Parts: sequence; C-alpha cells; structure tokens
Amino acid sequence: MNRRTALTAALALTAGLTLAGCGGGDDEAPELEVSGAYMPQPITQDMAGAFLVVKNTGGAADKLTSVTSDLSKDITIHKTVGSKMEEVPSLNVPAGGELTLARGGNHLMFMGLKNKPTEGDTVTIELHFASADPIKVDVPVKSVSYAPKK
Repeated sequence: MNRRTALTAALALTAGLTLAGCGGGDDEAPELEVSGAYMPQPITQDMAGAFLVVKNTGGAADKLTSVTSDLSKDITIHKTVGSKMEEVPSLNVPAGGELTLARGGNHLMFMGLKNKPTEGDTVTIELHFASADPIKVDVPVKSVSYAPKK
C-alpha cells in the first residue's frame, strides 16, 4: 500500500503543477514598454541607425520580430557579437527583463531613407513582436555624436 500511496501523491502533485502552468493569466503575458528611443542624425541618405530599450514587466518572454516606418521600407534588426554586426530575424525580450538596443550593440538599421531626417525631427516607428501588440514609438533625431546619459 505504501507504493500506491506514493504513486497517488506523485500523480496529484504532477496534476497540480500542470494546472498551475496552464493558468493563462495576465501575469504570464509579456507587458512591454519602450523608453530611451533616439536616432543619431544620419550622415547620408543611405542609412540610419536607431536605439531604444524595450522593458518587459510581464511573466512571459517575447521577441522583437520587425520594425516598420514611413522613413524606409528596409528596416532590419541587427545584433553585435564582439565587433561583428549581423542581421537577425528577431531579438529576445526576456520576461522580467529588457532588450537594449544601443551604439556598439544590438540596433535597428534603416536602409534607403526616403528623406534624411535632421536633428530636432521625430521619426515614427512601429515595433512588431511575436505575441504582444505592436507599439508605436516617436523617435527623436539627435546630433550625430549624441550619447544618452546612463
């Protein structure tokens, strides 16, 4: 009988843990917020970069999958490893963490600009995620040498 009791207890515990994982409550969804967005004034009309922070206060991870804007039809997501930059299909936004896009690191690249924004302008972009709703962000254009305060 001891074996049967142990088996029953193990099954009850497993069922309880499984049900707890299937709650689907709001605490298990990504909750995203964007801050610190900026674009250094582009030097040419060929390309521009943009940087920002996506904070996730939710209980589930998400992924930044694409970016759209009237400034360019060709906007790509890049990661930097060491000194090498490479285009990637997405970047993770960890649960309870953040995705930082910054100079010398992960960033957005705008190719073939429709116009060359200048310092003081604002560029509107829309961030698209694997599960969260898109987020529109007004990105101020800063001086070429702008560096955010930490």
